[in-house]
Amino acid sequence: MSMICQMCGKGPTTGNQVSHSNRKTRRRWLPNLQTASVLVKGKETPMRVCTRCLRTNRKNRVTA
Repeated sequence: MSMICQMCGKGPTTGNQVSHSNRKTRRRWLPNLQTASVLVKGKETPMRVCTRCLRTNRKNRVTA
């Protein structure tokens, strides 16, 4: 399953992991995705959303 938020489209970012000796190797940061029930067109739908979307779109979230 892809690590992309289904609301905002946030995905993995890449960069360098830097050691104490200043050697650089490539690494990736994954978004913090959670499964949540979200109201879409009046129906409860499970979606994989990032925690930022969960916080800002709290009014659209279905409480279980």
